[in-house]
Amino acid sequence: MNSPVYQTVIIGGGFTGLFTALHLAHEHYPRSVVLIDKNERFCFKPLLYEYFDGEMDSFQVLPRFSELLKGSGVIFVQDAVQAIDLHQREVKLASGNSYNYSNLVLALGSVTTYHHVEGANVNAFAFWTEADAIALERHLRDCLQKAIQTEDVEQRRKLLTVAVVGGGASGVEMAATLADLLPHWYSALGGNSADIRVIILNHGQKILDGDINDPLRPIAETELQKRTIPIEILTGAEATAIHPNAIEYKSNNQVHTLPTYTAIWTAGTSIHPLIKDLAIPQEHRDHHNRPLVTPTMQLLDFPEVFAGGDCAGVQDSSLPPTAQVAYQQGANIARNLKAIALEEELKPAKVNIRGTLLKLGINDAAVNLLNVFEVGGEPAHLIRQATYLTLLPTPIHDFKAATEWVDEEIFHQHLGPQDVGKKVVQAVELVGAGVVGVLVARKLLKMLGDEEKS
Repeated sequence: MNSPVYQTVIIGGGFTGLFTALHLAHEHYPRSVVLIDKNERFCFKPLLYEYFDGEMDSFQVLPRFSELLKGSGVIFVQDAVQAIDLHQREVKLASGNSYNYSNLVLALGSVTTYHHVEGANVNAFAFWTEADAIALERHLRDCLQKAIQTEDVEQRRKLLTVAVVGGGASGVEMAATLADLLPHWYSALGGNSADIRVIILNHGQKILDGDINDPLRPIAETELQKRTIPIEILTGAEATAIHPNAIEYKSNNQVHTLPTYTAIWTAGTSIHPLIKDLAIPQEHRDHHNRPLVTPTMQLLDFPEVFAGGDCAGVQDSSLPPTAQVAYQQGANIARNLKAIALEEELKPAKVNIRGTLLKLGINDAAVNLLNVFEVGGEPAHLIRQATYLTLLPTPIHDFKAATEWVDEEIFHQHLGPQDVGKKVVQAVELVGAGVVGVLVARKLLKMLGDEEKS
């Protein structure tokens, strides 16, 4: 298909890609913008656990791109990218269509890597998308239903054992969520929740080792034992094979077998195959094989191409693969794209790491704020939820999601009519300023008004 001469194409609708598009729309970018993603919906991955365990709804965590981009002027194309020709400035799609561009934004993120572990790619569950969450829930509920019906003790033990491979942030958050959720599901079927086991298999000697959440390890280790069922942590355990009914792992130079029907893989990511295949020399890639970009987020060999998030490495900089980094890079890329269109000077991207947020079960979390102080438990849960809600894309979506969350989390669960004023002030201090603070204030006024009328 023929494309306009001045056209910006964004590949990937994750944090970097979507927020680049939204910022371009907000800044009244004078060129055509096309956002391409194979999925119908944006996935707010940090909150995928909340969608999985029922704390939040799909419209909050998995909104449609068509909804998010409505009225923005951005053209959304749901299709899979088949090839990227940097020399011809062309993006080819699986449908047979193609788009030429004057500027390109690479925002494909990363993909799960299984480190050549036998059977992992077919027998272990990933947790990246809505489809992953749905598949895992169906599998776990099926295991619980079979467990309640079987008289075979060994069979029941395998059905009720869940192994999370990987002790990084994703593994810790998954294990903590399951250790609260599965006992609730199993008890509802009439089972004994104490029979459930949730195990983390960690290759290293410490969970969260080398992760941006490393400072939160002491809180995490404590909170993991406070779940509805305590979490077992096997350190120095290297998974060597994943079978349909067992995991083999090596520990202290011995091979062990853990009988289980459920293995969840959180043990690593690698660059997207399309990024790997780009015509970029090895000397212009980092040690993760990601293409290097300048401080203005441009490829070294192709300055008309921008890249951010998990699929790029910034020269002379080390940034964690987190949502807050990708979000800020998207805003910076948008500003520089507009600068190109207006023939203005490009500026280096600025990324501020504001802290870390770690989910540690239902209504529980750990938070490190600006590397100044740490919070754990339910207050951290409130901070984490409020922080992510203020990042939800587009003001309308943000407002709708935040309204429902504040009403449920703070006012229905935490505030009584006898101490409205005092507790609302505490809630505002917990969740901070911005949209959530405004909503709390509005709710307070309404509640006080209702009290005066009575």
